[in-house]
Amino acid sequence: MSRNIVVTPFSCIPVEQREVEMCEHKGIGHPDTVTDGVCEAASRALSLAYLKAYGRILHHNLDKGLLAAGRSAPRFGGGLIEEKARLIICGRATRPEPAFNVQEIVEKAARCYLEEHLQDAAAGIVIDTHIREGSANLKQIFARSTGVPLSNDTSFGVGFAPYSPLETNVLRLAEILRSKAFRQRFPSAGSDFKVMGMRVGNDSAFTIALAFVDRHVASVSDYRQHKAHICEYLKQEIGPGASLQLNTLDDPAATDECGLYLTVSGLSSEMGDDGQAGRGNRASGLITPARPMSLEAVAGKNPVSHVGKLYNVLAMLMARDIHERLEEAEGVTVQILSAIGAPVDQPQVAAIEIQAAHGVSEPLQREAAKIANEWLGNMPKVTALILDQAVSLY
Repeated sequence: MSRNIVVTPFSCIPVEQREVEMCEHKGIGHPDTVTDGVCEAASRALSLAYLKAYGRILHHNLDKGLLAAGRSAPRFGGGLIEEKARLIICGRATRPEPAFNVQEIVEKAARCYLEEHLQDAAAGIVIDTHIREGSANLKQIFARSTGVPLSNDTSFGVGFAPYSPLETNVLRLAEILRSKAFRQRFPSAGSDFKVMGMRVGNDSAFTIALAFVDRHVASVSDYRQHKAHICEYLKQEIGPGASLQLNTLDDPAATDECGLYLTVSGLSSEMGDDGQAGRGNRASGLITPARPMSLEAVAGKNPVSHVGKLYNVLAMLMARDIHERLEEAEGVTVQILSAIGAPVDQPQVAAIEIQAAHGVSEPLQREAAKIANEWLGNMPKVTALILDQAVSLY
């Protein structure tokens, strides 16, 4: 099948060669990430339920999520949640028959996700759903599809490979902070964190915001001791030559809970910090201002026809595959653009930029285009990887 695949040399200076670079990752308990995670868990559960009941995934999009913060009173030794946060899942979903309970499926999936990833802190979040049938013209896209699904939006997805050293370190720190081993070692550390990485020349610096759990902290001096131990531990993990600072908003003159990043649950959403689907990490797991990005909310969209999800995941897979299989391809950026109503395997264009020391030769162009064509010809694999939770979405 003929597809419009364009392969060109890099049009800008590679990120790792620039004088200044920055990127960030919002952690598993960050309000935006919590909202993404719940919306995606709901979409996945609904997709699997459709498959079981009807043999195919029906039209749905649950990518409009909002986490409205609650109210709390942190205290050394343990405070109180005075008003729970409310997580609202809003979207569209097909209900083929009254017995198919969309709301029940979604609420159960959301609750299971929160309990699995936030443990005890999940009790501080109320689930609210507002899900209705989709518009007739979007629903009929599913009905018209015979074989290859039709795109239900005109949108683009962006991906890149490989990660720069700074990006790798930000993801490494995030992996440590959400790990079970870290939680066991530092029980005072909450699930809500953010890692910001910066590089100027050869010097890297990392700024981390990490919520502390009040019941594991006895006093201001105890808080500072916990903070110092965590900071030292993380510095050892990233190695020499990089600086790291933790909770820079803390008041050096604090004498009580005020002025410290202290929470009851380990989540900032318990008081004052709201979250929204699509405002956090991209499909790369990062927010990368120096690279092309799509602002689509990937989480919660259906994994069959919504190219705002499919193409962002596909672009990352395609870029990684080209980089790994073609030795000359030192860096790869992929941009894929759809047209609503067109088959998802036939984008308007798949634009691939390659960084190569000796230029992008015709053989390199052909091989890169061949790999891209292989991926576009296997869109069901992308859907399967999403449902199997084998790819990053946020």
